[in-house]
Amino acid sequence: MTTTCIERFLRYVTFDTQSDEASTAYPSTEKQLVLLRHLKDELSALGLEAVTMDSYGYVTATLPANTTKDPATIPVIGFVAHVDTSPEMSGAGVKPIVHRDYQGGDIQLPDDPSAILKVAEHPDLAACVGHDIITASGTTLLGADDKAGVAEIMAAMEYLLAHPEIPHGTLKVAFTPDEEVGRGTQHFDVEAFGARYAYTLDGGPAGELESETFAADTFVATFQGFNTHPGYAKGKMVNAIKVAADFIARLPQGKLSPETTDGYEGYVHPYTLDASVEKTTVRVLVRDFQVAGLEEKEALLERLAREAVAEHPGASVETQVQESYRNMKEVIDQHPEILDVARQAIEEAGMTVRSVPIRGGTDGSKLSFMGLPTPNLFAGEHAIHSRLEWASAWEMEKAVEVIVGIARLWEARA
Repeated sequence: MTTTCIERFLRYVTFDTQSDEASTAYPSTEKQLVLLRHLKDELSALGLEAVTMDSYGYVTATLPANTTKDPATIPVIGFVAHVDTSPEMSGAGVKPIVHRDYQGGDIQLPDDPSAILKVAEHPDLAACVGHDIITASGTTLLGADDKAGVAEIMAAMEYLLAHPEIPHGTLKVAFTPDEEVGRGTQHFDVEAFGARYAYTLDGGPAGELESETFAADTFVATFQGFNTHPGYAKGKMVNAIKVAADFIARLPQGKLSPETTDGYEGYVHPYTLDASVEKTTVRVLVRDFQVAGLEEKEALLERLAREAVAEHPGASVETQVQESYRNMKEVIDQHPEILDVARQAIEEAGMTVRSVPIRGGTDGSKLSFMGLPTPNLFAGEHAIHSRLEWASAWEMEKAVEVIVGIARLWEARA
């Protein structure tokens, strides 16, 4: 199946759409709206119907059913991807490079001598010999997460419009902002979207089908000290930075961290520090596949914060737990047909289904609990959130094939 997927992707990644966790606006950055408006125009030009962009930036569109069956007997299926890129690495001035017919070996990125995509560190490369590999130039991320998904959905809709002989029910498309900062579905109107089930295109290697995610919270500890002139601070100053450092030093060593866990293991991860002598706030990601595991880790963090304060007379701490998302498996398991169709589409496209837990979350995590069961499909994304991010053109084209297959199979099941 030849589509416009790669051409679209190479264009979309040049849009800087980095989101901003510190922003209180929605979307968190205006620059996301530039690509969202562009996608709205492209959807209209393709010929999709009910193309809209609401006040929050959500772009949605409808591909009407072309089946000879009663469309009411076919579930309306949605396909969702997010446009924003991670705040952890610059997405400005992305220069995509296509490494044609990759034949193995390390890949040197041209704009930074230290940016080397090493086979030893990226074993997925071994499965992509013969593929066109797409990278950035070494100083920015690529943006495959999730512009690969955006390009795949757009290309699949174009393909279905060009091939009316492929029967399908009503299909919905949604492009969202702010997924990377955990607010991708904050204002999403599930009822207005009108799909019964949906799939996000926001995964890794070919064949991946993900129906369980971390459950996620953020633990926020704000340590209060007392600041005064350091030359006259004896017996008076209480340094909140040192109290926070004591708290961080008390975190478990060699376990319960991102760098020491995998599979179904959860973690706690201090990731931002807003520091001053008077007041220092530490934000800690808390992850587990079970809510009970979250609560256990949060109780540990609370205890460690109190212990740190006890060692610094005059200090105090306020803590807060902010819910991010929950494990979508709780919802997806109630609708096995969603996964059955996806598995069949993946197998018919010539791939082996790979069911793995997501050590993170997707828009589908929250959408599932909002009444729209939404597992995640592979999109060909690798080494995300880094300047070594890469994508396989073959895997991206296979994702397009799977989207088309899912649309066809839901119609066939009616």
